[in-house]
Amino acid sequence: MEKDQCHPSLRGGRRETKYSHGFSSSELEALTGICEAFIPPLPSNNSPEIVGKDGKTKEAIQSFYKSSGAQYPIPDEVAELAVKRGFLEAVILVRILLIILSTRLGTLLLSGTLCFGEKWPYINKFSDIPVENREKIIQKWFKHRFLTPIRLPFVFIKFLCLYAFFTQVWDDLKNPAWEAMDYQVDNRKDSSTTPHEKPLMKGMVETTHETESTIVSSLVQKGLRVKEDPKEKLYKIKCDVVIVGSGCGGGVAAAVLAKSGQKVVVIEKGNYFTKTDYSSLEGPSMNELYESGGILATLDGKMMMLAGSTVGGGSAVNWSACIKTPMSVLQEWANDCQIPLFTSSQYTSAMDTVSQRIGVTEKCSEEGFQNQILRRGCEKLGLEVESVPRNSSENHYCGSCNYGCRTGDKKGTDSTWLVDAVACGAVIITGCKTEKFVLEKNKYGRSRKSKCLGVIAKCLNGDIRNRLCIEAKVTISACGSLLTPPLMISSGLTNQHIGRNLHLHPVLMAWGYFPESDSELKGKIYEGGIITSVHKVGSDDSSVRALIESPALGPASFAALRPWESGLESKKRILKYARTAHLFSMIRDRGSGEVRSEGRISYTFDATDKENLTAGLRQALRILVAAGAVEVGTLQSNGQKFKCKGTSERELEEFLDEVTAAGGPKSLVQNWTTYFSAHQMGSCRMGKSEKVGAVDENGESWEAEGLFVCDASVLPGAVGVNPMITIQSTAYCLSNKIAEILKERKFSD
Repeated sequence: MEKDQCHPSLRGGRRETKYSHGFSSSELEALTGICEAFIPPLPSNNSPEIVGKDGKTKEAIQSFYKSSGAQYPIPDEVAELAVKRGFLEAVILVRILLIILSTRLGTLLLSGTLCFGEKWPYINKFSDIPVENREKIIQKWFKHRFLTPIRLPFVFIKFLCLYAFFTQVWDDLKNPAWEAMDYQVDNRKDSSTTPHEKPLMKGMVETTHETESTIVSSLVQKGLRVKEDPKEKLYKIKCDVVIVGSGCGGGVAAAVLAKSGQKVVVIEKGNYFTKTDYSSLEGPSMNELYESGGILATLDGKMMMLAGSTVGGGSAVNWSACIKTPMSVLQEWANDCQIPLFTSSQYTSAMDTVSQRIGVTEKCSEEGFQNQILRRGCEKLGLEVESVPRNSSENHYCGSCNYGCRTGDKKGTDSTWLVDAVACGAVIITGCKTEKFVLEKNKYGRSRKSKCLGVIAKCLNGDIRNRLCIEAKVTISACGSLLTPPLMISSGLTNQHIGRNLHLHPVLMAWGYFPESDSELKGKIYEGGIITSVHKVGSDDSSVRALIESPALGPASFAALRPWESGLESKKRILKYARTAHLFSMIRDRGSGEVRSEGRISYTFDATDKENLTAGLRQALRILVAAGAVEVGTLQSNGQKFKCKGTSERELEEFLDEVTAAGGPKSLVQNWTTYFSAHQMGSCRMGKSEKVGAVDENGESWEAEGLFVCDASVLPGAVGVNPMITIQSTAYCLSNKIAEILKERKFSD
């Protein structure tokens, strides 16, 4: 890939600015010692991984073994990531740990006799301890059951160290370790010969390219009425509808309302990219396209979450699965939650309309490595496996759509609904973060105590100091289940259901290693459609316990999320990356969480959730074994694994009996695990009254007239399947209702 073939923000390369983490030299010295223990330099002369390899690959493997987490700029990158992405409490714990380990006495307290040296002063600081002893110290703390405040910073540093090491790319846009891992960045692109145009530029104002002197004229050129208020340091903009967020909810709402004749403004915190901009580079893509750079966890660290943060939101980076809302879920929401919309002909029609607009196809002409394994294992066990519809062509063979689709085959809102919106006069303002809704006391004595007049938003470009005050007849929050509740609460809304009832579709992963000698299975884990097959654990839709699907895992995510047992074991496992297939168990969760301030998410499992996750995880392992894996395992911290060759069915079942949904790293257990979520729902759920929901059946706030929610947060509960079709269909119905409300109500200009 040439440097000029992708957007500068997605290229990576050497850092052009100074580090701002603020760590002292003694803290960095201790951190360097920890990073070196996680990725130690090792001899490779007798490594079995190099046997039979060609000269270039052998050299790459030998170089990988010799590489170290202590080499520049890894420790600085870890410190920078910790400060930028970590919770304040996590950063404090990390810095306290580093301060302790930068002294001899502190090292003695945490390391015991392993810090003793042969020469005066006989007690070494952590960074002076031989690397093999540093490994033993970390291994001890990883297993400690009671002093989790010490275990947690080690776990956090381990994740950041491996992530930083494998996402680093130099000026040639490559990482030296990738060749040893048999990894290649997806360089495919759109094969059409027609000149590429950015389809949204007609209605786009990218604030990253604007200054204080140009922003007003750029907004006016898009047909907006703008007035500067120097006293309040505001640019006041008038429109009919302002929408916060451009993903599955916001994109659909923008199209529907713009088509109905309303002047629509979409505010998007992220930036705008198209197929020629994408690089498929894991580090810069995660940093630019995901909320919190893809490093977002619950407060206790047990759940890692992915949420899109770019034009198109999650639809620009999701895994393409387009599964309609199960009938059992629709009936539950209509009957138990008393929301008749979900069993109406309007909703059924909306699902068809959405599927048609985003180009859903039912089959896949060629499956990738992991989906081949899922299908092969199910067939050998006599289990049913279904094809997963996708919003792409049947021959779409892209394993890196989670970094943006470079061929343009996947149809997110950025290439469908938002295109429709712009064609009808909508304006999209990117790089702009909404700070609050503008509320005033409702003067007309209606049931809602407040009225929403629009939003106040801040341009993330430091060159624009004035804020945007966008005045609108209707305001729609569509920034997702993790961001809509904090925005509503910070604006002064107090409904008890805002931020609660958060469902996450928790996931646990299993892995299986398939050597190249398995000639029937072609390919690598990063090739082919991400989700094209699914197995349901359970008898029918109403009793499905878990779904078994395959994930997308780049080399850094693979390395960072795997259990760490030792430096040598870690490097051996990482070299098997390309042929280590992963399957995950995903459930429709009964437990729920809470998000009331941005980035601070808590979550509690229901006992049944853990039972279902365990059942799904065990089934995923059976499927991997049946498909021919020579070794299988989970991501539990003790490196839980099972060698398949020469073992009996009884031995496999004994291993599976030990597989459970363990606690997270903060729990008082020796062996812990990490859960994952790519779907967030329900945190501003619809309700028949304000006693049971944050918004009404039309998505309108019970407290503020003219303020609607139109994203996954309005869903009454978990969907149980990949929710893109459900979110877009719900948004389609709600936005059509909003269009009717705009015609019915009288608004002052």
